[in-house]
Amino acid sequence: MADTTVSRRRKEPLVKPYLKWAGGKRQLLSEIKKRLPGRFGGFQYYEPFVGAGALLFDQQPRRAVINDNNEQLVLTYRVIRDHIDELVAALNMHKAHDNEIYYYQVREQDRDGAAFAGLSDVQKAARLIYLNKTCFNGLYRVNSQGLFNVPYGRYVNPTICNEPVLRAIHRYFNHKNVEIEILNGDFDVAVKTAKHGSFIYFDPPYHSPDNTNFTGYQANGFGENEQRRLRDVFVARTNAGAKCLLSNSDTSFIRDIYDDSRFEIIAVKARRAINSDSARRGEVNEVLIKNWK
Repeated sequence: MADTTVSRRRKEPLVKPYLKWAGGKRQLLSEIKKRLPGRFGGFQYYEPFVGAGALLFDQQPRRAVINDNNEQLVLTYRVIRDHIDELVAALNMHKAHDNEIYYYQVREQDRDGAAFAGLSDVQKAARLIYLNKTCFNGLYRVNSQGLFNVPYGRYVNPTICNEPVLRAIHRYFNHKNVEIEILNGDFDVAVKTAKHGSFIYFDPPYHSPDNTNFTGYQANGFGENEQRRLRDVFVARTNAGAKCLLSNSDTSFIRDIYDDSRFEIIAVKARRAINSDSARRGEVNEVLIKNWK
């Protein structure tokens, strides 16, 4: 097996999530790290629901395939890799103009499809990062038409351009010993090549039987049929020899569909700040499911 460890390059402490993201895994990271396969660095890393990339940036693998269905999110990863100077300049421009009126002007840009399509990749990426840093609670939420609809957050001096972090991620993505493939598509396609010698971390939109969890990352949602399709992918990659770890809500539905003697279901606690039901914020039950013992 090819050596894919990070030992030949020092991990950069500033490589960390540059977005606030509902369902982000920074608070669950210690539990996830306890369950990583032995010699983790020896596996090619796959993350088909990369989101804010908490585990990716913590582990900084040398060979990785990352993916997300959110086109605008994936664009920010690519722009950080390819156009860091222009992105920093665009974010500093947003910072200089930030106020509530300006926020709504920027937010409304996606209402005109033709005009939005005319924006450069840098402009679109800077828009998403700016909105994420200044919107209410750092949500990414879209309506049924796929239009960003989160209100202004009214923060005092938000960190709109965290230049040291952005440049550290740029250096990581462009290091001569690092190969990161950045995809924007379906989770199934993203992990098709994962087999023996691969490690996949699945972090999908969580199952929400009563629809109170925040799941509005995309207009078409992620319901129980998608959860079952994901289970089928988990099984298929298990059969191909890949090591798989999945996080999700601790619900009877999730436990039932992953009821397989090859899988270990581990109950963990996590703190969540986003839920339409205030009683369900705070410490909640989640599960980690892994396909090796």
